[in-house]
Amino acid sequence: MYCHGFNSGIYSFFCAVILFAMKKILLFASGTGSNVENIIQYFKNHHDIFVVGVFTNNPHAKVLEKAKKYDVPTFIFNNEELSKGFVLDKIAELKPDLIVLAGFLWKMPEQIVAIYPNKIINIHPALLPKYGGKGMYGMNVHNAILGNKEKETGITIHYVNENYDEGEFIFQEKVNIEDCASADEIAAKINELEHKHFPEIIERLLDH
Repeated sequence: MYCHGFNSGIYSFFCAVILFAMKKILLFASGTGSNVENIIQYFKNHHDIFVVGVFTNNPHAKVLEKAKKYDVPTFIFNNEELSKGFVLDKIAELKPDLIVLAGFLWKMPEQIVAIYPNKIINIHPALLPKYGGKGMYGMNVHNAILGNKEKETGITIHYVNENYDEGEFIFQEKVNIEDCASADEIAAKINELEHKHFPEIIERLLDH
């Protein structure tokens, strides 16, 4: 980030002006944070977009270590804090231009969705509307796809509404999985798609 290491008054003021003008991404995650790390790296030296924070519901999530590695602030919350408005207050303090769910497993409260319409996006490891809904995440999705002998799968990036995986689609990309003999092999192909396209779509939305 532009302001790292600048402590004098004039530089602090200059950096504050720059940061005020930049677009801010707030990330939510629950697990290892591979997408979070990829997004942070992608925007690390971006001229007008930066990651303002990483929020998680899991105090043991590896995503916390990854955020710390890049000096990105983190915030850990529980279910009550999410449902009773405390998380909403923390979001408001950061004033994000886009909220990105990158492996976040809890349902976003309707109050937050209502206050940030078309400002919250999620990535799903399948071609919605197939293999979506409550409980359909990560390896649960890949195992279901493998069990149904699908020939292709993919990713869906979509806006978040009050229901699981039902928001308006922003982007989809397919991949052939006929050569995949395990759910892990499917997961590897999906991870590749996610890492390639998720930051690009975020950038496109914020530059629009």
